[in-house]
Amino acid sequence: MASARTAALVAGLLAAAVNAAFAAEVAAPPGGLVRWPGGDPERCGSEGRSWQPIDGVCWYAIDLLEQAQTLEVWRQVGGGRETAVVRVADYPYPVQHITITDDSKVNLSEADGARAAREAKRVGALWAHDGPRRFRLPLAPPLDDLPAGGRFGSRRFFNEQPRSPHSGADFAADSGEPVRAAAEATVVLAADLFFSGRSVFLHHGDGLITMYFHLSQLAVAEGDEVTRGQKIGEVGATGRATGPHLHFGIRWRGARVDPALLLGDPGVIPALR
Repeated sequence: MASARTAALVAGLLAAAVNAAFAAEVAAPPGGLVRWPGGDPERCGSEGRSWQPIDGVCWYAIDLLEQAQTLEVWRQVGGGRETAVVRVADYPYPVQHITITDDSKVNLSEADGARAAREAKRVGALWAHDGPRRFRLPLAPPLDDLPAGGRFGSRRFFNEQPRSPHSGADFAADSGEPVRAAAEATVVLAADLFFSGRSVFLHHGDGLITMYFHLSQLAVAEGDEVTRGQKIGEVGATGRATGPHLHFGIRWRGARVDPALLLGDPGVIPALR
């Protein structure tokens, strides 16, 4: 009996030592991503939530407004749990000053404020979507000829009044240019919204939502199924916009993430070792 207890204790200590040996740390900015390749993990997780790896890699999204200095992440490998730490780096984004000629889009009337609040609640409910993954990385570009885009994370001032940081990427494009789905998805919302104008929200499984704002025309409706690269609308300047462009945003498991990271080479994303 004693030898059995000793063997069990030794096994437990060895398992703890193996897990400790895999402990690692990496830094990423708010709105960034971290990946954990290798080891053939069965499950990934952080902060009470878990998900499947993608092609043997665990992916962790850091929200643009993340306040924590460190986040603990984990993965299940061979029946044991490996843990690591993600250090949330300083907020690296610049300040952006925008002039809106239509002041009613900045200083809202009571009716417009109520409408915007209703729409925000409707959109916020989308972040709870989950289900099997239907996308591959990198995502397909939302425009046929994707220009340099950005200002993700910029702290914005509209008519010198502070507003929320910019949680998407803006791409210059001509009005009427086709806008395309980044991956196979279900249309979970297609509507004309106060701030974002004609907008399409696609759910790609695994809690990944892509957003396409300020469209001149919608080519899909809520409930439609779309394929990667399918036309879902056309570039415009509806809503609170200073001119024709595409605002492309991403939420992954609720976290606001820089779209450039999922449109580019996955191999350049910071990795745990």
